[in-house]
Amino acid sequence: MSPELTGFAGLMVFFVLVALRLPIGFALTIVGYVGSCYLTSMRAGEAILGSSPISTAASYTLSVIPLFVLMSELALAGGLTKEMYKAVHNWLGNLRGGLCFASIAACAGFAAICGSSIATAVTIGKVALPEMKKLNYEDRIATGTIAAGGTLGIMIPPSLSFVLYGVITEQSIGKLFIAGILPGILLASLFILTIFILLWRDPSRAPATGSAVSWSEKLKSALRSWAAGVLFLVVIGGIWVGFFTPTEAAAVGCFLAFVFGMIQKRLTREGIIQAFRNTARTTGMMFILVIGAMVFNYFMALSLLPMVMADWVKGLALSRYAILAVIFIIYLILGCLMDTLSMIVLTLPVIFPVVMALGFDPIWFGVLMTLLAEAALITPPVGMNVFVVAGISEGVPMETVFRGIFPFFSAMIICLVILVLFPQISLFLPGFMR
Repeated sequence: MSPELTGFAGLMVFFVLVALRLPIGFALTIVGYVGSCYLTSMRAGEAILGSSPISTAASYTLSVIPLFVLMSELALAGGLTKEMYKAVHNWLGNLRGGLCFASIAACAGFAAICGSSIATAVTIGKVALPEMKKLNYEDRIATGTIAAGGTLGIMIPPSLSFVLYGVITEQSIGKLFIAGILPGILLASLFILTIFILLWRDPSRAPATGSAVSWSEKLKSALRSWAAGVLFLVVIGGIWVGFFTPTEAAAVGCFLAFVFGMIQKRLTREGIIQAFRNTARTTGMMFILVIGAMVFNYFMALSLLPMVMADWVKGLALSRYAILAVIFIIYLILGCLMDTLSMIVLTLPVIFPVVMALGFDPIWFGVLMTLLAEAALITPPVGMNVFVVAGISEGVPMETVFRGIFPFFSAMIICLVILVLFPQISLFLPGFMR
């Protein structure tokens, strides 16, 4: 069997293993190891399997993962998000549908100190959904807002998806973080516009509270949420001006989240222990995925399949944007079948060389891929954010949540088109980095 055909066969075996419910990281490792042995020798395959986990886990670049996860866990345990939600609630809550607007703003704010969409949806949802239910918000718009708003967690930096993309494609994680800021703001704005249009068409879906908050109380609540703002400015601002590397910024963020939690007397001993437990669990899962991806990458490189595909794509009688549209469709289909991180890890070894052969900017494509990963979080049947929101919404069926996210999914597609038409939205801020 030719190397290219071996690579394709390996992909098919991988999908069979995933269908048999083998964890993605282990499936990648098994296919990568067996394929490498077949294309070279048993000794070479064993050398790859023996060295790749150690070299990957010992990578300085990957140390950013546990540090950013720990930062978000400490910020959560220290109550930084509660004050932030209270502040946006005071400013926007008295409007018709104000809790929906406040939830999107709070999701965007929490995303600035957390790299996980699921954590964003759970954290904001637990606070906002009971309030929406109490005020008789329609279930579809309430749950759809939280599920869609939670996806901002992997676009607005720091983002674990950007870290994975940067590690696998060897791109600057700092530039990827900064590139996600304006697209994240754009997407949040489109979500807010979506809510406005929904309520304009049917105001009964989200009533006004009718209880205005005084300007003095608004200002006080904004000041009380200072910690989250300072944390974002120090971490992301430090990366932007070149004062920190992403790993150093994550370490500083952990320290500040701990200090702010202690100053506000909300970070307990139990909260610290739970933060470390959650960090260890998330880090272990991500490292298994990355190690599997690296072993699989060796196999893909040996099979020459990515290069053959890149040459084949360049020879097609299609414009590069037509090919890009096909790649987008593939990602949207895959997003219906697997979780976000697994999709990124699986596809990049094959898709990235094709994108580079088409002459697209790798940082710009990283933003687009993250946006597609966000869409995957709310598409059936494996929309993780939808499952999470349905789990914390008392008595709301899964079908209702899925129906609620369709308008927000449309907003994501509009955002994708805008970013393709105007790539400088993603590349403007990274251009000022030192």
